Amino acid sequence: KMDKFRMIFQFLQSNQESFMNGICGIMALASAQMYSAFDFNCPCLPSYNLAYGLGILLAPPLVLFLLGFVMNNNVSMLAEEWRRPTGMRQKDPAVLRYMFCSMAQRAMIAPAVWISVTLLDGKCFMCAFSTTVPVEKLGNRSYTGLSEKEMRRILARIPCKEIYNGQELVAREVAVRYLRCISQALGWSFVLLMTMLAFLVRALRPCFTQAAFLKSKYWSHYIDIERKLFDETCTEHAKTFAKVCIQQFFEATNKDMGLGHSHSPEKAPSDAGEEKEKLLGITDQGTMNKLLRSWHKCKPPLCLQQEGLQNGNSSNRHHSHLSLPRKEMVTYYSKV
Repeated sequence: KMDKFRMIFQFLQSNQESFMNGICGIMALASAQMYSAFDFNCPCLPSYNLAYGLGILLAPPLVLFLLGFVMNNNVSMLAEEWRRPTGMRQKDPAVLRYMFCSMAQRAMIAPAVWISVTLLDGKCFMCAFSTTVPVEKLGNRSYTGLSEKEMRRILARIPCKEIYNGQELVAREVAVRYLRCISQALGWSFVLLMTMLAFLVRALRPCFTQAAFLKSKYWSHYIDIERKLFDETCTEHAKTFAKVCIQQFFEATNKDMGLGHSHSPEKAPSDAGEEKEKLLGITDQGTMNKLLRSWHKCKPPLCLQQEGLQNGNSSNRHHSHLSLPRKEMVTYYSKV
């Protein structure tokens, strides 16, 4: 079972963009399902209708928008890149903008679906703006004798069929059709606007700024891959470090108890050499902490060494670790 989970995790890591698109799609469907299951109860009071209707229209999209960022694991990568010390590697604002815009585009899908469904349904709009029904156009002009406050109180009850008592002022069916028509018009206009914006962002932006777009996209992927490789290297080193530390503990315990090595299996020389190689010369806590601080404060410049300099000139090790083998990367940073 653990192998299956590991395979699934590796698949999701290698297909992160598709996975995040799937998550955004699921959140969009969930937002529509949440609205259909939501028990909408308009207060039908002049002083509360507007706040309740607009709250249902705007508050859940804000929550869904923030959830879209929370569920995107690139948020921590963006924050780390934004806040890290400059060191030997400059920070490119264009790359940071590209990363933020990519996350924002995905996070806006679910809120856009919620607003579209809410406006097309019309209940929130009807509740919020029931007091704005033009009585002089849709109602009975001859029905007089009501103050402005009393008229607003009656119109506020339009969403509540069971307590509406203003049929003489304006027929409820007429007011409902009027408000729902406006709400659906706004809903389809919002869908059209979102579709046009998505088209402009996805299709036209690369056409006008193709070079800058490709550069930002490349280095955004590089930052993500570099972080994953460094985490994998640290995990591999930590596992080997713990294994060697535990083995040394048991060997020392056996010697102190006078048991010798009769009960502990002898390690083959090749296995011992492989484990030492995995430690990369880092065999104490202080050195490892220094390495991690160096990685955070002083990342190397992104500049590949020439092949000739790699073989003959060791003074050029201040260049990027991209030219170094993966297992030499940690050793390099321990010397910074």
